[in-house]
Amino acid sequence: MRPVEVRPAAPADAAAISQLLGQVIRDSYSGILDKSAVQQLVGTHCSLSRVNAEIGIPGGAPGWLGWLVAADSSGRIVGAAAGGVPMPGEGELYALGTATDQRHRKIGGTLLAEVTDRMRNHGAVRQGFSLPCEQDPALPFFTRVGFEQSGTRLTRFV
Repeated sequence: MRPVEVRPAAPADAAAISQLLGQVIRDSYSGILDKSAVQQLVGTHCSLSRVNAEIGIPGGAPGWLGWLVAADSSGRIVGAAAGGVPMPGEGELYALGTATDQRHRKIGGTLLAEVTDRMRNHGAVRQGFSLPCEQDPALPFFTRVGFEQSGTRLTRFV
């Protein structure tokens, strides 16, 4: 049984995704990256207008497969992921985050599995993800699920 319901993001989810990812970035990288780098990551990856626009275009941009959210039984968004297949055979994970208070409940793995299935269905045989820094706190998760690290770049065959 899945710990959460994973579904495509709806326009009404944009604010929750933006807030969740912003908090994940602040919680994960404060103390690892300097404050301005953390603020830049939040500004780049968590803009509400960006998330709103991206939710509105799944399948409408070349290679973009859209946002997925994980919602708990109360409907609270506790995780989010985004990915695509920007080049033939190459899947790219653009975002994956789980609410800090919900970590270690298989939410990230559930979202990653769903994003990976979507990528495979669009011809991906490899999957990549770029980390903000080599000492990323999510690295143990990614290596446990088969990603190999080269600097800040992670890849695996799917």
